[in-house]
Amino acid sequence: MLRSPRALLLDFGGVLADAPRQSPAPPDLVRRLADLVGDTVAVAQIITDLTEGSRAYARWRDDSGHLDDPIELPHARVWADFVTHSWPAPARTAVEEAATPLAYAWAWRSDWQVRPGIPEALHAAAAAGLPMAVVSNALCGAAHRDFLAAAGLSDLFAAEFYSDEAGLRKPNPRLAWLAADAMGVPIGECWFIGDTVHRDVACARRAGAAAAILMRSPRTDHEPPHPQLRPDARIDDGHGLLTLLHQSRGTTGEASART
Repeated sequence: MLRSPRALLLDFGGVLADAPRQSPAPPDLVRRLADLVGDTVAVAQIITDLTEGSRAYARWRDDSGHLDDPIELPHARVWADFVTHSWPAPARTAVEEAATPLAYAWAWRSDWQVRPGIPEALHAAAAAGLPMAVVSNALCGAAHRDFLAAAGLSDLFAAEFYSDEAGLRKPNPRLAWLAADAMGVPIGECWFIGDTVHRDVACARRAGAAAAILMRSPRTDHEPPHPQLRPDARIDDGHGLLTLLHQSRGTTGEASART
């Protein structure tokens, strides 16, 4: 049985919310870029470069996870390094000047949904006096913030830390330390809940979290094996997290519901 935490650190995608995979070149973003650059870049080229750029950025993210101190790239660097590097100078400049709102548009998912059991788990944690913080790698954390606000969950969090805002990427432990400091709870008394071993469990271990909880998501099943990194518990969704919280306090979900 896990020791009861004094605070929770939670990933966004795969833990708090999830959405079906979408095209790396969503039509609305393609139209927005086309309007921005005019005739200097063909629409077909925009679609190709967004698609290839998304794959290249994903490879960079995976590679950076093997570093001791991974950082996040500024929005302008993401566009310049992975999408617009072959575009004419005026088009590159136009995208650079609009880099952040464009990153928001690329990150936003209209079909994000709160994962099952998450509202119940978060409200139970809040009722128990456990502060919570979001710790997430994100192309544009502002999109995540807006989703949580629209879902009525923002007020439950003491802080939200996203890689593009902090300049740090998980598994860099400094991202977790920032969140723990913001809550005023030692990292060694925080549970870290994420959906990937190589980012979330690794970050929890590097940071010295009290427990690394792996919540299963579509990404979890496609990760390569990491026998040296084992979570302290595996759960399927927010209902599983709520059960763990009850168990750590020496009770069960059913007993808590009766009180």
